[in-house]
Amino acid sequence: MFHDGQEAYNSFTQRKPSLMILDLMVPRMDGLTICRKVREQSDLPIIMVTARTEEIDRVLGLNMGADDYLCKPFSPKELVARVQAVLRRLDRKSEPESNDLFRMDKSQQRIWYQQKALNLTPTEFRLLELFLEHVGQVYSRAQLLDHINPDSFDVADRVIDSHIKNLRRKISDAAETGNRHEWIQAVYGVGYRFEYPED
Repeated sequence: MFHDGQEAYNSFTQRKPSLMILDLMVPRMDGLTICRKVREQSDLPIIMVTARTEEIDRVLGLNMGADDYLCKPFSPKELVARVQAVLRRLDRKSEPESNDLFRMDKSQQRIWYQQKALNLTPTEFRLLELFLEHVGQVYSRAQLLDHINPDSFDVADRVIDSHIKNLRRKISDAAETGNRHEWIQAVYGVGYRFEYPED
């Protein structure tokens, strides 16, 4: 544990840890700066911890490359659960893009769920493609909007909610009876993540 941001960053460059838990407000080098510098050279999982609950702080952390965030106060059990979840997502990133439930063909821009082709619009395909390739990663609405349409200067980011609603419905319609897992999960105050069911 380090109480100085510069010391924490120096330690990262020397020790190469498996995961980093960053407080937003630390002296000499703040958490956002550390996150940005780490992300420039590593895919190290990062959990941002902050006492500031404004949405802009959470979105800034995610935009800088944090994998998750945790607002103070929190219990040790919640922190452990978040760490375990992030590490599970890291393991799943090494899985191929096709699995027992989802199969994707980028050349045809088609995705199958439980062997059933999903009738997706080009925008829905791009969103689901992003989610499948970055399972567990939290995306803000602005990030998702920029992904599907980088030139959408005058489009409200809430349009993403409509696309997500349609994706959820189409996946649900293709699901087998009894399989009602919510694949695209809302992250309060931030945006969405794609998550596998708990083992």
